[in-house]
Amino acid sequence: MVKRRQFLGCLTALGGSYILSACGGGSEDASGASVGADAKATARAVSASASGTTVPSATSITDSTGAVWTLVKGSVYKNGAKAGNTYNVSLLLYYNGGIYHQGTGGQYYGWNGSNWTLCNDPRMGGTSADGTSLPSSPYIIDKVGAVWTLVNGVIYRNGSTVGNTYNVSLLLWYGGKIWHCGTGGQFYVNVDVRNVASQWLPCNDPRIAIAPAAGTFYGMNGHYDYTYTPAQLVSILKAMGCTTYRVGCSSDPRQINAVVKIAQAFQSAGLSLFVLIQQGVYDASGNVYAGESPAYSAGYAAAKAVATALKPYGVTMYECGNELTRQNATVMNFSYAGSLVMDFNNTNWPAMRGAMRGMIDGVKSVQPSAKCGINFCVADIGAADALWEGMQPDGSGGHPKVRWDITTWHNYDAYGDIFNIGSDGNGPTFDLPTYCKARYGVPFIISEWNTGPDQSETFRANYITTQLGEFYQARKTHNIQSVMYYVLDSGNNTYGIMINNTPISAPYSAFQNFTASHPDN
Repeated sequence: MVKRRQFLGCLTALGGSYILSACGGGSEDASGASVGADAKATARAVSASASGTTVPSATSITDSTGAVWTLVKGSVYKNGAKAGNTYNVSLLLYYNGGIYHQGTGGQYYGWNGSNWTLCNDPRMGGTSADGTSLPSSPYIIDKVGAVWTLVNGVIYRNGSTVGNTYNVSLLLWYGGKIWHCGTGGQFYVNVDVRNVASQWLPCNDPRIAIAPAAGTFYGMNGHYDYTYTPAQLVSILKAMGCTTYRVGCSSDPRQINAVVKIAQAFQSAGLSLFVLIQQGVYDASGNVYAGESPAYSAGYAAAKAVATALKPYGVTMYECGNELTRQNATVMNFSYAGSLVMDFNNTNWPAMRGAMRGMIDGVKSVQPSAKCGINFCVADIGAADALWEGMQPDGSGGHPKVRWDITTWHNYDAYGDIFNIGSDGNGPTFDLPTYCKARYGVPFIISEWNTGPDQSETFRANYITTQLGEFYQARKTHNIQSVMYYVLDSGNNTYGIMINNTPISAPYSAFQNFTASHPDN
């Protein structure tokens, strides 16, 4: 999907040094001598060799097809004929039906039927179990096959150091990411397991389970201009078991007045309103703001107007901007997953950052104790980390930091499972809520989720049950405060769960049945 970051190979390391063996070139023996008769054997054994058989100490290996493999003067032979171009081979291995060899430098290669490809020693196993740690284990194998080791307090990946590490007391594989902790107790996470030069970012121990306050878990999206009255919205949400309602609002007085009426009804009914402040990177003429300052000023004014109007009616949660990282002006390519900061537009980054900072500050100027969220999509941890640390997509630092009270995310079916989402689309997967919990230390809200608009009602109903089950199970470990289905009524059956105050039978029943049998406590 993104060729510039495709994985090119997996190199093995055990300990603190690594040398790539010369095992893939040449067409003759290292000595140039003729091959003895034993290398030309074509006899077939009755059964295959035992898994784990090696040459040496055995004189030959018989694979599951009956082919006989031998090692003569550092070259590999199959039925007496050279198998590819090999030399300086020190070990031939038969393991779980596969043929492997090792060069003098320690590198392993696997036979794919026509040639040899780089791999790990298969006896080491595949990807390490979640929670594997060093020094209790000798190594960690990540999802791209890289081997991580810890030698004298320094971290190595395939024998090369990863950043500047020292006095590391714990190396951890958890949630699809590599983490480490120093003797002082501070945890760090590796941003990109495929890149040796990738940076370590400070975080908390990702294994710590965190549960947000109960009472706002089940949520629903809606719009300010529905034909439903506020009283009808209250009745509908209560019937569905929802306690939180997300609605967008700009500084337009017409929108503010409509949302105020909803807030009044919700306050009386004991329901929570999560208000999305609709302010972005474009000015009134449709142009990207000229810089961070004008974007900040516009965001501040809009958020202050919204918060001033809603404060008297118990609104305490705001989402500052909608999918701002996924605008034409901000993402380099919509197919990018967003796991790396280089996926985003460096030129327009200050305008986006200014809008976000302005909205947060605008709300806080009216309600200092209000909780403000910043919204991301797909696997946008590249954007989230850069904003949190005051970085630009070009890698420069020292810029204003964006610090939010709630991490909010959109997770549609096409994006993948948020607990096992692909970094760079088809890259190694990781547990995104775990990453956010450890990195930012604030509650997590999935403020939009749904399947695609072309799916049947039956598919959508099954998806609702499955997704709510996954969200519900993780709510008390991943600090998930709320999951908000999109949307109550889309005017048709593409996304909505109702049409004109009439439930869409299968999706509606699936949602209602789940909330009734899984209490938010």
